[in-house]
Amino acid sequence: MDQIIQRIFDFFLFGGRDFALFIISMIPFIELRGSIIFGAAMGIPWQHAFLVSFLGNIFPVPFLILLARPIFTWLKTTRLLAGFTQKVEDRLMKKADKVTVQKYSAVGLFLFVAVPLPGTGAWSGSLIAALLDIKMRYALPAVIAGVFAAGVIMTVASYGLLGAIQLF
Repeated sequence: MDQIIQRIFDFFLFGGRDFALFIISMIPFIELRGSIIFGAAMGIPWQHAFLVSFLGNIFPVPFLILLARPIFTWLKTTRLLAGFTQKVEDRLMKKADKVTVQKYSAVGLFLFVAVPLPGTGAWSGSLIAALLDIKMRYALPAVIAGVFAAGVIMTVASYGLLGAIQLF
């Protein structure tokens, strides 16, 4: 496992450790949850790993919320990707059932992103927000707050409770 982590990190190290952590936190399915673990494995202080991972994970969120719907619509018109795009959309909409109560959609979106489980996170949350047409003013803060909460959970889990409590 250490060799895999090292190879992934080495691939992005041409820009330095911070750049590597930032980029890793933007990769779908790895996101902040994986980048904090990478940071811990590389011996980066928890505060620094949390901040860089958080910023990297939220960087694509506004673009995803704004552009996902038009991109999905366009991809479904192509022969090559129409089926795959429909499958991805269907899978996201199944997950969206947890978020769909419109009155509480921002709270549901926050909870969906905050729980550090596979398939949840900023990318899925942003795509679900776009597919459900949740307004940016509600979706963006909910996803960012969810990423922050997931970051706290993952930091405590990765660095240990005593390591996370030592603030200074």
